[in-house]
Amino acid sequence: MNSRLNHSFYRRDVLEVAPQLLGKTLVRRFPDGNSLRVTITEVEAYKGTDDLGCHASRGMTQRNRVMFDNGGLVYVYLIYGMYWMLNVVTSTHSEPQAVLIRGVTGAEGPGKLTRLLKIDGSFYGEDLVESNRIWIEDNGIKADYITTPRIGIDYAGPYWSKVPWRFVLKSQS
Repeated sequence: MNSRLNHSFYRRDVLEVAPQLLGKTLVRRFPDGNSLRVTITEVEAYKGTDDLGCHASRGMTQRNRVMFDNGGLVYVYLIYGMYWMLNVVTSTHSEPQAVLIRGVTGAEGPGKLTRLLKIDGSFYGEDLVESNRIWIEDNGIKADYITTPRIGIDYAGPYWSKVPWRFVLKSQS
């Protein structure tokens, strides 16, 4: 039986949490009571104020303030005026880290997955441990994965745009 991840899972370093999210079940319960369960297939890690690819590298802002809280919260933001990005805050208070959920079964790409799951700005700051509309469950599977550089962050410079902090679930045969 699947069990909901608890706060202690999220309140660790993003480089531990990110690959461990692969293969987990992301659950979205809709207002009509129906639920959609998808498997997390791709994530990226963003680690604090030194990581020039991370929103926290510019300090705390209204947009990223939830990253500075304890892990287990949802960080969503809008890009290009049309796509919500779903992130999971990790680590502890004042240590801003987050995992971008880039792909799930049925939706490859962060914009497609938030459309599939009907996620918008109202999810900002939602507690994944206590929420009745979104959470992540451990299904007992240890995921096999590959790492690559993160996508779309050339602005972060030659080092930060190349660190292998993108984790992708290997295809299951």
